[in-house]
Amino acid sequence: MTIFTMTMYNIPDFDIKEVKEKSIKVLKNKNFWGVLCLIVAGCIVGFSVSFIVVHYFPSQTQAFLKYFTIPEEKIAETNQPPAGTYVSPVSYEQAIIDAAKNVSPSVVSIVISENVPTYEQQWVNPLGDNNTDPLGNLFPNFLVPQQVQNGTQYQEVGAGSGFIVSADGLVLTNKHVVSDSKADYTVYTNDGKKYKAKVLALDPVEDLAVIKIQSENKFQPVILGDSSGIQIGQTAIAIGNALGQFSNTVSVGVVSGLQRTISASDQLGTASETLNNIIQTDAAINAGNSGGPLLNLKGEVIGIDTAMAQGAQSIGFALPINIAKRDINQVATTNKIVYPFLGVRYVLVDDAVKQKYKLSVDYGALVLKGVNGEPAVTAGSAADKAGIKEKDVILEVNKEKITSTNSMASIVQKYNPGDKITLHILRAGQEKDIDVILGQRSS
Repeated sequence: MTIFTMTMYNIPDFDIKEVKEKSIKVLKNKNFWGVLCLIVAGCIVGFSVSFIVVHYFPSQTQAFLKYFTIPEEKIAETNQPPAGTYVSPVSYEQAIIDAAKNVSPSVVSIVISENVPTYEQQWVNPLGDNNTDPLGNLFPNFLVPQQVQNGTQYQEVGAGSGFIVSADGLVLTNKHVVSDSKADYTVYTNDGKKYKAKVLALDPVEDLAVIKIQSENKFQPVILGDSSGIQIGQTAIAIGNALGQFSNTVSVGVVSGLQRTISASDQLGTASETLNNIIQTDAAINAGNSGGPLLNLKGEVIGIDTAMAQGAQSIGFALPINIAKRDINQVATTNKIVYPFLGVRYVLVDDAVKQKYKLSVDYGALVLKGVNGEPAVTAGSAADKAGIKEKDVILEVNKEKITSTNSMASIVQKYNPGDKITLHILRAGQEKDIDVILGQRSS
């Protein structure tokens, strides 16, 4: 059997008489009373000072205490995206997102509608009516199927893009999108609303047009950028009604070329024109994108999507926005687009032209007839009135030299109808100045 032993601690005896004697001895000690007085006085002074500081110097107290407070992280409360909205950690990507989001309300789809013939298949005797034609009598049952028009039907026949450039509903687009004078045009905005639109003016030189939304509503216009400073390699964002079905389609690329010259035609090949100083981009521009904006990363419009290269991959073209600013201002003030008109046909002089025509200069504009015999100087034009003749070489316009990169057309377009300009020309080996009052060319 196991036995557990408990150990007890002995408590010493307590002598009350000894304690009493020691206490009396301490109380008679002067040093004890001095220390006790110091302790009491210190407590009273400390309490008094604390009371005064807390009640009479609260601002100073808070200012002092803030140095011992850990600052809290400030939480931004404004401009926060809705819950679940993607925010890119990459500034480049977020710039594209912001540009597309800000401009999309200003991009519109333009739908073209008109009456088109409808056809039905009928069985017809190609030999003629058997009542009037002998052959028809001989073969009355010789019938073949043939499509015969049976009235007309109002329907959509095409679509393009555009963008709003003023709060009252002016829309910039391509001329080839709205060139059919017999068609009706409907504008669809990004919020799904539709409006009738009226063509106000077609640019007589560039592939540009301005239409007006028929509504009293106020609209959000785009911000127009400056296309004069565009650099090859900078980001380009195209927005438009791709294939006439997918509104506000966004594609991204770079500016891949500048000052291109192209010959553009519509999808049917019925209309063709030469466009100069064009921006080339690899941002996808599809059928239906025509007239949509080309943006930079700031969300500013730097070009108007115009054409795509057939049989190529990612080669699209846009007109610089600076060309269109003049049209917008003219339509806003006069409801029409006019250009200065000189009235000459010419070829730019280079080494090959210099040798062919035995010229003494390698720059300027040589006035010549057209390839089909069209007159070198238009009858009654400003040039005709000023005495410009075939085979004159126009060297300068108001002392601005004409070169292969600075054509006479681009120089003249800086002026307005009615302006007086001075042409410095070479005629039969002699140089001279001729003053010209510019005429007017309009749509």
